[in-house]
Amino acid sequence: MPNMRYGLLQLGNELEYVEMPATHLYQLTALNRRLHKEIDKLTAANVPALPRLVAECGELEIVDGLVPITGGLAYINRLESEFAAVTETHYPLVSLLTEIRALQAQLEQWYEEETD
Repeated sequence: MPNMRYGLLQLGNELEYVEMPATHLYQLTALNRRLHKEIDKLTAANVPALPRLVAECGELEIVDGLVPITGGLAYINRLESEFAAVTETHYPLVSLLTEIRALQAQLEQWYEEETD
């Protein structure tokens, strides 16, 4: 079984755990920080609400099913879709999409290798 870690995301009062390969969680953390640093520079009307990654943990024991656990690739696919829908073609959107897609490709490769 692969070694997984979890990132806890918060958007307002909503929480979500994202399950990532332990080798890639730091990339999600860095991406989340970068997105938060640049998101205010986007001028489009349809900029997605972006949760903050507020914690990382190695083990997770769910005692209340109210907080969903999302797979890392599913989360990155959703993030890519939300940012790809932004009606802006300037920096920093192009740069942010490139970073999202780079992590997306790494996770696709990781999951592909794990299922072989």
